[in-house]
Amino acid sequence: MTLMRELDGMGRVGPAFVVVHPLDDAPETEHLGPMQVTRTVRICLFALRGYLLLMFGLLAFRVAQLAGSLHG
Repeated sequence: MTLMRELDGMGRVGPAFVVVHPLDDAPETEHLGPMQVTRTVRICLFALRGYLLLMFGLLAFRVAQLAGSLHG
């Protein structure tokens, strides 16, 4: 956000912020390359991936049960 001065309806000057949307912003010119990932972050990301796979598997199983494909 950029701090600017703005007149309100009564002629008073006060601070105002201008918000620039990321799609309207100028692109970055420097390429930073891939981020370094620590061992802890890598383990957490693999755990999250496993959790999401398990949850989607349970969802698919439940949908198959409700559709009558599985009896159980």
